[in-house]
Amino acid sequence: MSRLRFGVLGTANIGKNQVNPAIRQARNAELASVASRDEARAVAFAEAGGFRRHHGSYEALVADPEIDAVYIPLPNSMHREWTIRAAEKGKHILCEKPLATSVAEAREMQA
Repeated sequence: MSRLRFGVLGTANIGKNQVNPAIRQARNAELASVASRDEARAVAFAEAGGFRRHHGSYEALVADPEIDAVYIPLPNSMHREWTIRAAEKGKHILCEKPLATSVAEAREMQA
């Protein structure tokens, strides 16, 4: 069985405490990398959370060919941008709620 390699955008507590452990427990998924806008924070989060790799920018993570899916626990105002960027790179996306800040944004993200 192949495993879906997840990259996590950010070091949010919801990911750390809830979603990342659930991904880790899934038989068909793995936490492959975490990204932060702060390289030192990415390194520390990766070491503490058992990630194999880290990225010092969100851009680098979504461009990484070794990442199949992106989990987005960023602030709501950033969901649209990073969902679209990940989709443009062909990634599967798991985005925290609310998906968007408006119906128009959600439609744009879907398109």
